[in-house]
Amino acid sequence: MLVSRENLKNIKSKAVELPAPSTFDLPVRILQFGTGVLLRGLPDYYVDKANKQGIFNGRILVVKSTSSNGTDEFKEQDNIYTLCIKGIEDGEQVVKYTLINALSNVLTASKDWQEILKAAENPDLDIVFSNTTEVGITLSNDSIEENPPSSFPGKLLSFLYHRFQHFDGDEQKGLVILPTELISDNATKLKKIIITLATKNQLSPAFIAWLTSANDFCNTLVDRIVPGKLTTQDKMEVENLLGYQDDLMIMAEPFSLWAIETDSERVKQKLSFAKADENIKLVPSINKFKEIKLRLLNGTHTLSTAIALWSGFETVTEAMNNKHFHQFVDNLMRLEIGPAIVNQHIEKDDTAQFSRRVIDRFSNPFLQHRWESIALNYTSKMSMRVIDLIHNWYAKNHVLPQHIALGFAAYLKFMNSQQQEQGFVQSINGKTITLQDEFAPLLHDYWIQEENVVKNVLSDDNLWGKNLTQYKGFAEAVQNFLQEINAIGVLHTIEKLNASWEETY
Repeated sequence: MLVSRENLKNIKSKAVELPAPSTFDLPVRILQFGTGVLLRGLPDYYVDKANKQGIFNGRILVVKSTSSNGTDEFKEQDNIYTLCIKGIEDGEQVVKYTLINALSNVLTASKDWQEILKAAENPDLDIVFSNTTEVGITLSNDSIEENPPSSFPGKLLSFLYHRFQHFDGDEQKGLVILPTELISDNATKLKKIIITLATKNQLSPAFIAWLTSANDFCNTLVDRIVPGKLTTQDKMEVENLLGYQDDLMIMAEPFSLWAIETDSERVKQKLSFAKADENIKLVPSINKFKEIKLRLLNGTHTLSTAIALWSGFETVTEAMNNKHFHQFVDNLMRLEIGPAIVNQHIEKDDTAQFSRRVIDRFSNPFLQHRWESIALNYTSKMSMRVIDLIHNWYAKNHVLPQHIALGFAAYLKFMNSQQQEQGFVQSINGKTITLQDEFAPLLHDYWIQEENVVKNVLSDDNLWGKNLTQYKGFAEAVQNFLQEINAIGVLHTIEKLNASWEETY
């Protein structure tokens, strides 16, 4: 039995949360560019959750920008799909299933553009979601007369211009635009591109004024791992449990966060779905959430990657099952990264709470996040995520950040590569890893003078934006940890470090 509106009444399983039949008749209040799993696993999930609570009472018209795969799967299932939420929450394993009924229709831009433009005439429309990948928010030379314009900003501009014309510039008919693309200041950049495109298309000053005054472009930060489709075996097991077939079924971790930057009452009123979940944050600035995620989630990943690889772990979950590694990660966040980022905007409770959730996320047995994948562009990640942490730490403390120094030492050892035909490679436990790192040749050359490698690498301000040897004791600690790793291995090194902190505390 394929899941559909008609077959909802035949679903007898108590394991899945079903939508109310009345939700099919809710008006379209959101236009969404993209059908990707992040959208379906985060904002669409939030809208569905709000509808189930009777808060938002609106559905989503989806625009599929590419013609690949078509929209048949959505049509066959009346746009319903199962979200499987699997992971660890507050230290306990969580498995939940919910049928998402937030999508009203899915249209393809290349085939249905005139129907999509017609949706601009909908008086109930309030919001735009998008996730068109990082390259989607780029300036092109679109004409809004194209059918459709080639770029996402071109399509959005054409849609907004049609709405402006239909409602004769009514200030009450502007939209709240929420891009979820994973770039900094996503809405600010999108708005600038839209205004530039409007000028290039010689659109009227009245429209450009309406564009800026009636519409709200809000920067956002999204955070949820949504791996997407289940394996064939897992999908079969879930379908047997729930009693229906679902070809759109996807999985997501329990953790979710959507921080939306706004202090506008007009925006808050339109985004009433935010009341459905405490993890939707409508705040004047999302910088706090960006910093916490960058340092405690991404920074911890980066500082742990080489340690995990040298320990022989292939996935994050496998590493977290090792008590010594688990304790190292916990200490790294609790004793060093958290204190380094606490400031007038970020409180100790903020870092403590997020750190606990990172432990849950890293420990998720349903995710197979490979350390080798996390090591892509390793040097750039180290520069972006870790270097400011070192600076912040030393601005507040006169003691050494030992966990950060150990993470840096393990990274440095990982970059001691061999040059082969396929590129620069590292061998760990008989396995060859090709380094996908633009700085691999430079680090390889530094390792030629092994006796000076720590000093030479840390003092390269072209790599790090500053000379890291200026921080008292840091270079010496990296050197000592490097020697210790070579002598007794990474796991024994972190075991010793953990024990020293247990004695201290």
